[in-house]
Amino acid sequence: MPRLSDDRDGLRRCRDCGEWKPLDVFCANPKRPDGKGSYCKPCFNERSKASYARRVKANFDRDVRHGRVVPEGHRYCPACEAIKPLDDFPRNRSDSTGYASYCKPCHNAKGQETRLRLYGGSREYHLRRRYGIGQKDVDELLAEQGGVCAICGAPDPEHVDHDHVTGWIRGILCFNCNGGLGQFRDDVEYLAKAITYLKGSTCQRVLIHPGVYQIFSRARGRPPSLSF
Repeated sequence: MPRLSDDRDGLRRCRDCGEWKPLDVFCANPKRPDGKGSYCKPCFNERSKASYARRVKANFDRDVRHGRVVPEGHRYCPACEAIKPLDDFPRNRSDSTGYASYCKPCHNAKGQETRLRLYGGSREYHLRRRYGIGQKDVDELLAEQGGVCAICGAPDPEHVDHDHVTGWIRGILCFNCNGGLGQFRDDVEYLAKAITYLKGSTCQRVLIHPGVYQIFSRARGRPPSLSF
């Protein structure tokens, strides 16, 4: 409790630093008649930190980690324990700063570690997140297809083909066939027109006599130009 000698002319002397200061810089204390304590706010904060450090040491036998001075435009990465520019951190809209807690290399490493721990690898994580199936389901579909692409028959296809409207899995395709369907936007009419176009405008090798073939096209286009 402040002594009478600690108050004069609207000022109070702090018990720790000994300086005379206005009452509004002293911490609130509802138990005092004037509602103010015996220590100014800076000294009270230092006392609180010291008290907290003693309790942590007594209860958990460890020291309190003090805050680091981080320059403006930088951020501390707790994984590599380095202070880096904000450009070295990925964006994170859920964080108040707009950046993730870990720098990009540490963020990627922790992501891979999490995917390995929860899903067994990045492939399983991708399949479950994108298509809702696992590698076991892919292997079963591929076995039903005879181990080849469902369109061209190329061996060991790896790409999961799905309906972009319903999300249903249609089969396992090779890179070229999966990309081809995407280029045609999964439109059956476009694919039918493409087949008609290829049959009508491209040259076909036609057998006209045993062992004799002729290049033939029902709708001949302009012959290729000769370069010299």
